[in-house]
Amino acid sequence: MNAVSTGINGLDQVIDKLRLGDNVVWQVDSLDDYRKIVNPYIEQAVKDNRRIIYIRFGTHEPIILENSNVILINVEAEKGFEYFASTIHSIIEGEGKRAFYVFDCLTDLLKYWYSDLMIGNFFKVTCPFLYELETIAYFALIRDSHTNDTISRIRETTQVLLDLYNIDGTYYVHPLKVYERYSSNMFLPHLITRKEALCISASFDASLIFSRFNLNSNKLDYWDVTFNDAYTKLSGSNEAQEKAKELLIKLLIGRESKMYDLCKKYFTLRDLLNIKGREIGTGMIGGKSVGMLLARKILESDKNKRFKSIMEIHDSFYLGTDVFYTYIVQNGCWSLRTKQKTEEGYYKYAPKLKEKLLNGTFSNEMKTQFMNVLEYFGQSPIIVRSSSLLEDNFGNAFAGKYDSVFCTNQGTPEERYNAFEEAVKIVYASTMNEDALNYRKNRGLVDKDEQMALLIQRVSGDKYGNYFFPHLAGVGNSSNLYVWDKNIDMNAGMLRLVVGLGTRAVDRIEGDYPRIVCLDDPKRVPLISYGDEKKFSQHYMDCINIEKNSFCKLTIDDGMSEDLRTSKDLFAQMDYETSKRKRELNLKGDAYIINFKNLFNETNFAEKMKEILELLRDTYDYPVDIEFTANFKNDKIYKINILQCRPLQTRGLGKLVDIPKESEEIKCLFKTHGNFMGGNVHYKVDYIVHIKAKEYLNLNEQERFKIARKVGELNSVLKDRNAILIGPGRWGTTITSLGVPVHFTELCNMLGIFEVAYKSENLMPELSYGSHFFQDLVESGIFYGAIFNGNDNVKFNEDLILESENIIGELIECDYDNVIHVIKAENIELFSDTVSQTMICLKIK
Repeated sequence: MNAVSTGINGLDQVIDKLRLGDNVVWQVDSLDDYRKIVNPYIEQAVKDNRRIIYIRFGTHEPIILENSNVILINVEAEKGFEYFASTIHSIIEGEGKRAFYVFDCLTDLLKYWYSDLMIGNFFKVTCPFLYELETIAYFALIRDSHTNDTISRIRETTQVLLDLYNIDGTYYVHPLKVYERYSSNMFLPHLITRKEALCISASFDASLIFSRFNLNSNKLDYWDVTFNDAYTKLSGSNEAQEKAKELLIKLLIGRESKMYDLCKKYFTLRDLLNIKGREIGTGMIGGKSVGMLLARKILESDKNKRFKSIMEIHDSFYLGTDVFYTYIVQNGCWSLRTKQKTEEGYYKYAPKLKEKLLNGTFSNEMKTQFMNVLEYFGQSPIIVRSSSLLEDNFGNAFAGKYDSVFCTNQGTPEERYNAFEEAVKIVYASTMNEDALNYRKNRGLVDKDEQMALLIQRVSGDKYGNYFFPHLAGVGNSSNLYVWDKNIDMNAGMLRLVVGLGTRAVDRIEGDYPRIVCLDDPKRVPLISYGDEKKFSQHYMDCINIEKNSFCKLTIDDGMSEDLRTSKDLFAQMDYETSKRKRELNLKGDAYIINFKNLFNETNFAEKMKEILELLRDTYDYPVDIEFTANFKNDKIYKINILQCRPLQTRGLGKLVDIPKESEEIKCLFKTHGNFMGGNVHYKVDYIVHIKAKEYLNLNEQERFKIARKVGELNSVLKDRNAILIGPGRWGTTITSLGVPVHFTELCNMLGIFEVAYKSENLMPELSYGSHFFQDLVESGIFYGAIFNGNDNVKFNEDLILESENIIGELIECDYDNVIHVIKAENIELFSDTVSQTMICLKIK
């Protein structure tokens, strides 16, 4: 019942016909030879009333000429592995059971992917699905064009593998694998005609046939062949080098885009070959790696050589995107990933796929390369960072959506290896994090090819006592959209600066405040009340504990007590009052306030950072966002390490706004000078969601999280309805005593969000410009304001909200209408003006 003819009687005799479910792979010397065995197969299938599909993707001449009995489907292989494999999966699924297929020559995929590895991956994910649906499918490979590993993976997966030889017009078939069939002469070569097969059993005849063929056991992957060829172009003409460079940019970085154009302008062929020399596996290196390398190259190319003496050299490695796909395929995750990519399975299958990604295994070859990297770094701490294709690109920052993992890199080689491999798996699995899924969904990126590469960097810094950290780290933005003084030059840029590892600069850390630096005047400080300098400064620093082999945090006082081998007063000043109190209490050590005053007074650090950001911004022709570290020597000489650079997602200032004056008929809901972000706006507000501070703090921990979930429900209901969110302290905090612990996706539909200070309750906004939270706000187009209630020139008329009817019950089911007050806003409008630094929300009768 399941036996199917190949259309060639002689071949049917040799392999006992085909069976439904068979994938048939032919190794041939030419496409004409492949056509020679495809044509009878098609003719027989037509006679048997089979549904025949020809999958066309190659640049070669068609395998099947126009035939009304054959369905032709073109698939664009140049769009990448995931698109190609997923599209073919959908075609097979749509055609259903017992369809018959002919595929173009798989070797042609090398022209698009330049990777043998990915051809093996494609076959490994496609063949089982064809088998499951009881199809018959013909594939071809050009002999001696693929590595032994690729042929081995195909042999392992397919049901039938055959060598076809054309010797002076006579065809011989040599079966290498025939699933669940056997005869005493099946695996000998056979001379094939349409009617019969002649077994070649005599040694004389067999040796005569095969003596002309060689086993090429050292065949290189096409990826390596391509790069080896590029090496030869280094001594060639400029035209040859330029052509090779364009190809390598496509392979390592991607196709035409703004980033492609910048890379083409600044990278030389030698630069690209150096990148390949530090790549593990094959494929693209991802957005984060490209951004870091491009920024460094731009600064290195500065015609005045302003940065040559202050740049710390990097020695990073890059884990190619093909490794990510291979890991998915080899660990049996592709089918689950395919289900997860569907609309109905997008969230449903993500947790299971994440679990499988966390618990997969790598090939022995990959493990060897991982160990080589670890041996290179020795016991220096390293960080494994996400570097997906879309990450850090124009339009999509993915700021903080994927994980980065510090490896302290201490212990035995086995312990260090296990920690590193676990870090790689964690970053891979973070592609299924809820925040990442929501981000891709909200940004319309679900269908985009989002392969994950990795950037493996040496942690910048040094060992001080038992701790490893850089002297300072931070985020730099070339445009300062968050200003508190009308004299601030927004185009001079800003820094978000911390002592120690930069994790406290990129995240909103409860109870800690990075130093916000306006680069037009670094000594200018944000508006804080007298005596609050210490309160609104950095209290802890992140570092690596070498002795305990762990990531940890230190108090600033403990960190400053170490021998930093440079002047501590660059970063901190003695807190004499607290130091005196500690001595009175017989506590060891002095107390410090992190303010970086002498960094700006005694070095040109701020000036150089301003110049770096200006040059990158002008080169990108777009605002930029960088992450960096700096390390100092005793003589105050420093080195800056650019860890990351990406286009800064910003919104324009907008047109100037005429703000009405307050009167009896125009009441003020809130008003502040500075401390807002979003440019010049004039919005009509339709709904206000307000969280009452005292009532919120009277709730227990569990109830506060329930409030956050209810805010998320309102966020969904009020989408596209011009709603603003007003709440105590910080939105998005994880500590409920400091604000409402919403996820960003639970406020992403709001027109604006406002954080209100209640000093008596220790609830304070956090001016998070430059953080990942800031990136989310700007990309989503959400206006942000901090209302420091009680400060001069600040108003907040809460009664204007509370006197209106609470309509929360009309929108969602909620038992907390005493905490969440929602009003249908009538004649309420929001204004902001960056010139006068005024933000005001008015009720206009």
